[in-house]
Amino acid sequence: MSDNITGIDPKLLEILVCPLTKGPLTYDSDAQELISEQARLAYPIRDRIPIMLIDEARPLDADD
Repeated sequence: MSDNITGIDPKLLEILVCPLTKGPLTYDSDAQELISEQARLAYPIRDRIPIMLIDEARPLDADD
């Protein structure tokens, strides 16, 4: 197993896109979220499963 035991599989991250913009996502390991810079949304990861629902996403603050 790789060093991302609590993280997300890098191969999965390569194929996931933001459901709103269809743009790329970046992984925030500290917050356990997938970040869509284009949509300014953060999608949570719960129990190693990305929750790719717009209604579940957290809006990013200007500081994020």
